[in-house]
Amino acid sequence: MPTLAVVNFNIVCATLGGFITLFGLVSYLCKEKFYLSEALISMIAGIVFSPQATNLIRPLQYALGDEETLQTITLYFTRLVLGVQLVLAGVQLPSKYLKTEWKALSLLLGPGMTVMWISTSLLVYAFVPHLSFLHALAVGACVTPTDPVLSNSIVKGKFADKNIPKELQKIIIAESGANDGLGYPFLFLPLYLIKHIGSNGLGQDNSARNAMGDWFGETWAYTIILSVVYGAVVGWVAKELLHWAEARKYVDRESFLVFAITLALFIVGTVGMIGSDDVLACFIAGNTFTWDDWFRLETLDDSFQPTIDMLLNVAVFIWFGAVCPWYSFAHNNVIPIYRLIFLGILVLLLRRLPIVFAMHKKIHQIEEVRQALFVGFFGPIGVSAVFYLYISLEFLRGIQVDGEIRKDARVLSEVMSVVIWFLIVHGLSIPLGKLGLYLPRTISNAVSQQSDPEPFHISGPADAELGNESNLRRRTGGSSATGLPRRVYRIGRSVIGTSQSHITSVSQKTSRSSSPSRLQSISMPNLGQGGSSSAPGGSPVDLSSQDRVDRIETDMSNLPPMGPRAIRFPDEEGVGPTSPGGSVRKEL
Repeated sequence: MPTLAVVNFNIVCATLGGFITLFGLVSYLCKEKFYLSEALISMIAGIVFSPQATNLIRPLQYALGDEETLQTITLYFTRLVLGVQLVLAGVQLPSKYLKTEWKALSLLLGPGMTVMWISTSLLVYAFVPHLSFLHALAVGACVTPTDPVLSNSIVKGKFADKNIPKELQKIIIAESGANDGLGYPFLFLPLYLIKHIGSNGLGQDNSARNAMGDWFGETWAYTIILSVVYGAVVGWVAKELLHWAEARKYVDRESFLVFAITLALFIVGTVGMIGSDDVLACFIAGNTFTWDDWFRLETLDDSFQPTIDMLLNVAVFIWFGAVCPWYSFAHNNVIPIYRLIFLGILVLLLRRLPIVFAMHKKIHQIEEVRQALFVGFFGPIGVSAVFYLYISLEFLRGIQVDGEIRKDARVLSEVMSVVIWFLIVHGLSIPLGKLGLYLPRTISNAVSQQSDPEPFHISGPADAELGNESNLRRRTGGSSATGLPRRVYRIGRSVIGTSQSHITSVSQKTSRSSSPSRLQSISMPNLGQGGSSSAPGGSPVDLSSQDRVDRIETDMSNLPPMGPRAIRFPDEEGVGPTSPGGSVRKEL
């Protein structure tokens, strides 16, 4: 007789799978039309699935009813997500980026983080009653780093490509990756002082010298410097091993694509075992791993890493929505709800904006005042804040007197839990920032595009970022059977051979849906054996004179033509059919 098995595992699988499936059906509409980040939507879903609502996700049950175990699970989950995110963030940056842009990064990571820490701590000190400034410094340190998970929601995708300059995207990625691991010194300075000195003579030994010794020795030497060295060594060794294996054809495509993610898991595990900074080690390893730009270029057009990135983002923010102590915001013994609301608003406005605006003329990636305001306002508090929160709670549980947590440490734990979880609402600033700063321009562009469609442009000069011969061979599946050298055009993300029959077919099929005047502007070139460019039955085409240049790559390995994909997504903006199921796309 069949029986129902309504157990937690089945419920969680059905809930997560159903939500991600349904969200995927409208993901483009939510993110690109309504300016809602997947993190915000996922956190709202977590609230709906939480014990306070539908009770489909029951975090405390998974932890066997123990609050400390639940905190440990959340800490490990954030470590995993941050580790993968920061390796991928390091891989996204161009060759030797940390070396070439060290001046801009040093401003953001030095004076920038320090002022963010002090200003947030002053706000916490002002709004939380009966809290010492030393304790406020510990709270402010947890929300000082900008979150790399939420940063990706605004520096990736169609919105970013249209509105945020590439150099500005890169500096945001680099800063959010580096400062996430550099939050340890800001956090452990007040924590060691609390442990050794405390308040009202409750310190362990009332010795500031011992506190500073722990801070320099354990935090800077063992946590920061060791993690940087370890991440650089592991990233470099991984790069050389992958070069060696790929040159001998030992590695298949699937293993090649997953290499960066498995590297992140290895670093999180090994650095976690020695008790150092796994977050910073992952970012350094990602940068070192792609120091020569080889891996980044080889995976430039592959979607596996962004897919894993999206799945982790959705999962972790659903978990946050379920474990967040919503009830304690209005019912706690440390801060009234109205003070929390004012604190959140002022943190949005004063934590980061003043210092970035003051320094923006010395950071060449920030070219104008509006960009300075955007970078200053955009400094999300998210996964990294939860990570540092539970690092702090774990440390404070170790400050004991007669087998119990010391009174001041217990009070600080409650303050940190309420304030930091509430400040994660800063993630709401991402869609609001998009809406407020760029919605008028987006509406204007949409109206103008409807009234005057943009002409189609094909590829132009060679592009170094599209990779080398092996990269093209990977994408096109091998060598051509014709035995003749050919050039390869890239239209959008598709690789198309330029043999006479193929180009003629494309041009004929395009002409069926194009007006005569439009067809003249999109005539496809015929590259004969001599390499001259002319349209079939038309005049020569000057590829270098086109407004929007894609790239031409020459490959002498006789690559076969690769048919276009049958599916076109909204952000790929097809123009005309090239096959029964495809379309020629303009440059993204």
